[in-house]
Amino acid sequence: MIILLIDIYKCLTESPKSYHCHYHGPREFMQEKKVEDIYQHSARQFQKGTTRGYGARRAALDALAAMLRKNEQRILSALHADLAKHRFEAWTTEIGAVLLEIDFARRRLKRWMRPRKVSTPVFLKPGRSYIRPEPRGSALVIAPWNYPIQLALSPVVSAVAAGNTVVLKPSEITSNCSSLLAEMIGEELGSEIIQVVEGDAELSKSLVDRRWDYVFFTGSPRVGRLIYQAAAQHGTPCTLELGGKNPCVVGQEADLSVASRRIVWGKFLNAGQTCVAPDYLIVEQPSNDSHRSERVVEALMIEITRAYGAYPLENSDLASIVNDHHYERVLRFLEAGPSGDRPRVRTGGRSDQHARRIEPTIVDEIEPNHPALQEEIFGPILPIITVNSLQEARSVIEARDEGLAAYYFGSHRRAPEILNRVRFGGGCCNDTILHLANPHLPFGGSGPSGIGRYHGRYGFDTFSHHKSLLYAPRRFDLPLRYAPYGDRRLSLLKRILG
Repeated sequence: MIILLIDIYKCLTESPKSYHCHYHGPREFMQEKKVEDIYQHSARQFQKGTTRGYGARRAALDALAAMLRKNEQRILSALHADLAKHRFEAWTTEIGAVLLEIDFARRRLKRWMRPRKVSTPVFLKPGRSYIRPEPRGSALVIAPWNYPIQLALSPVVSAVAAGNTVVLKPSEITSNCSSLLAEMIGEELGSEIIQVVEGDAELSKSLVDRRWDYVFFTGSPRVGRLIYQAAAQHGTPCTLELGGKNPCVVGQEADLSVASRRIVWGKFLNAGQTCVAPDYLIVEQPSNDSHRSERVVEALMIEITRAYGAYPLENSDLASIVNDHHYERVLRFLEAGPSGDRPRVRTGGRSDQHARRIEPTIVDEIEPNHPALQEEIFGPILPIITVNSLQEARSVIEARDEGLAAYYFGSHRRAPEILNRVRFGGGCCNDTILHLANPHLPFGGSGPSGIGRYHGRYGFDTFSHHKSLLYAPRRFDLPLRYAPYGDRRLSLLKRILG
């Protein structure tokens, strides 16, 4: 009993920077205590007011940028260990993406923080009206595994720029990146503004049960709904960045050489484990061109060979599937559907279980209720559907929930028939994924694919409360609003407001 009490005392009196308790007794008690300590520490740090000023925010952003540059090789090694990402892909989509976000925020932060004067109606004159952005408080950020650095730190950049304290929960699935984030942030930033807590789904549940000032979650729609329900218990506002079936339409006038290259890049980036990757391809094949769909498939096959060679499983440019569970899940999309028919594999289909690699794969002749056309694939398999018109393409898309993204290849004149008529989070005409690279554009879902938005100014606004302020004059006081009331006053008021 004495040893037990000593171990508990050591855990309870740890410095807030250290969250790896070595006590092996009642796990639930220790985890709850750890979460409560982190939660309270974040709230206390915000209440001190040190994160509100421009200097503290700018210093935190500078420290994040310096941390990424200083630890570049360690980050690349962790990404390779978790996902076998090539250095080029890892730097551009993870480190470079966050550095872009930081630089964009640093150059505009003073302007974003300024109170904005707005118009004041005549009946409130000579008062003055302002909108003042203020930090929400203590924010919880729960990150996914597919882009374990970018999707962890990009929302943190927005939260810190807005003056909040942050608790970051990386995904335990990418354990190397999770541990590295905890170590880097602890070493370079301490725990005054950002804390990192590592753990499994039970720890995430314990975290979201607290009354945070804001919750930001990126992950699956299933878990997103649970996060939303937990946040609703406390009336906590939240952003949910989820996923869905992202359509990609190839119109009859599309340039196939350009379209195939950009579709292959967007689909097989990170082995298809990208929430905005094209999830299925719709090819418009008019009645006077019965071979167009076949030409699209041929163009895609040529581009896959150009990008990944004749033996993609041996090519280091192709990332791995994150773990055995997801490897087996993705391969099941190549199995027979409810009617017993297998999709026709046009190219790819081979896999390496030891390396958890699956070739870039194109399939067609799929029954409509096959899982590959009903569930988000999140892997390197691209189903193709052939339609006769863009109206039919819209019907195919609208039969599914809104995706996080949508893409159209063809003339700008016809693009609105898809991009303006279909509901989705964001997208491109004649490209894929690159709308995320523009910090002037908001990123977020629609309906089942997510709630809220971030990136650039939109991220700052998401993590800010926009306080409305009216500065009324002290001496000028219109008696019209005060009791006792009467019909004459009501008639005068109607004339003023009418």
